[in-house]
Amino acid sequence: MHALTLISFLFFTGLVALITWWFTRRDDHSSTRGYFLAGRSLTFPFIAGSLLMTNLSTEQMVGLNGAAFTDGLSVMAWEVVAVIALVALALFFLPRFLRSGIATIPQLLRIRFDGTTQLICNLIFLVAYAVILLPIILYSGAVGLQGMLDLPGLTGIQSDTALLWGTVWVVGIIGSIYALFGGLRTVAFSDTLNGVGLLIGGFVIAYFGLQAVSDGNGVMAGWEMLKETNPDKLNSIGSSEQQVPFATLFTGVLLINLFYWTTNQQIIQRTFAAKTLAEGQKGVLLTGLFKLLGPLYLVLPGIIAYHLYAGDDIRADEAYGHLVFNVLPPYLTGFFAAVMVGAILSSFNSALNSTTTLFSIDLYKGLLNKDATEEQVVKSGKIFGWIMAIAAMTIAPMLAGQDSLFGYLQKMNAMYFIPILAVVLVGLLTKRVPAIAAKISLIGGCIVIGLVYFVPPFTGLLDVVQNFHFVAIVFVALVALMLLLGKISPRETAWVHEDARKVDLTPWKGAVPAGIVLVILVISIYAAFAG
Repeated sequence: MHALTLISFLFFTGLVALITWWFTRRDDHSSTRGYFLAGRSLTFPFIAGSLLMTNLSTEQMVGLNGAAFTDGLSVMAWEVVAVIALVALALFFLPRFLRSGIATIPQLLRIRFDGTTQLICNLIFLVAYAVILLPIILYSGAVGLQGMLDLPGLTGIQSDTALLWGTVWVVGIIGSIYALFGGLRTVAFSDTLNGVGLLIGGFVIAYFGLQAVSDGNGVMAGWEMLKETNPDKLNSIGSSEQQVPFATLFTGVLLINLFYWTTNQQIIQRTFAAKTLAEGQKGVLLTGLFKLLGPLYLVLPGIIAYHLYAGDDIRADEAYGHLVFNVLPPYLTGFFAAVMVGAILSSFNSALNSTTTLFSIDLYKGLLNKDATEEQVVKSGKIFGWIMAIAAMTIAPMLAGQDSLFGYLQKMNAMYFIPILAVVLVGLLTKRVPAIAAKISLIGGCIVIGLVYFVPPFTGLLDVVQNFHFVAIVFVALVALMLLLGKISPRETAWVHEDARKVDLTPWKGAVPAGIVLVILVISIYAAFAG
């Protein structure tokens, strides 16, 4: 069984690497435009595939199914509300980003405010990616693989700590090679291949899981049994004791989704590489359609695992790997583990590629060596990328012991998501708000949220105000502060958003109708499962 699992795992992993190398071997990896923005050549299937796979990693597969194991269907908010954010990206944010001709979000803040605002935003992103994002991707990946592949049995290593460190470093090194030698188009291409595999694999897990629930009597019988035995787990409306209470969908959950899908460098860098605005909009809205299917493979398996293993003393974040190992045939376990490794690599190498972009274009070329050649800029990114990768691989195993990996991730993310989203939104929607307002909001917002999260007695505030409501209050306060400063001490001249003429800005004619349909589908899904 172990041999068959391992052979199928190595075969599928190697196949994706070989196909990716073959199709991207002649790409331009020496210029900044080619390496960081795929030569601005991405069409909508690659944008959708890359967006989906950058988002879909083991912190989603393991973490969100783990949250569903505990709280049920209400945690689908992280998938379904994301569709609203993707519609906002397609219709509002993307046309403005492409108009600016930017490669990074901090560049937009330099255009709108000044160089110091860009530097502050850049440093916030780099610290957050090094300390929060990259380590969580590696840690969750290692936990998921240990459950799926029975690594103690495969390797003979019985120490959990040794296995965790070893898995983190192996996955981290492979992901670094993809990201740092290939550039964005290589990342996007491998993402798309893995995306197809992950979607197929995710539905296969749900299929075999429901078969297990019904003892082989069919998927529909399994679904009916789930509804009868665990009706509370299939309620889309989260209670106040759960991780995602229903009221938070309109406050912090919406705002965190908005930042993640509209101003998070790791995610939207592939939309900056769109061939045209129309291709970008199609790719973003197609991603929205796929996200509506997310609960089937990111939430339902967690509920199935609860039904099957609730009394077996399994931690929430171990539930998904346990389900995969128990319900899949050995030949499919290897395939799915390969797809999961692809998902880990995808998120890790996308985050690493974005990190190198932020450093090379904004800091190295913009601040440290303004006369740098294209080759020097790309080389600096690769060196910095290895430094960040090693830091992430060192921090990742230290995350062991979190109650809810996904809950921890969202809490840590809010600390920098909220201030950056507030500044970007105010920057795009106003003409006179000055740079000092943006600087105060970026630094002040991170400090305020950090104090309330980690420093007593400020932490007591979260006993009074729900976490996601708290970050929404901070967001509103930051926006109000910037607008107030814009009235008291406005810019001398109104900001004019000039067209950089890097991309054809003709919108896709179907963008607005498609966006409306997606929003109606979101409301329908919530209504269908409201208990």
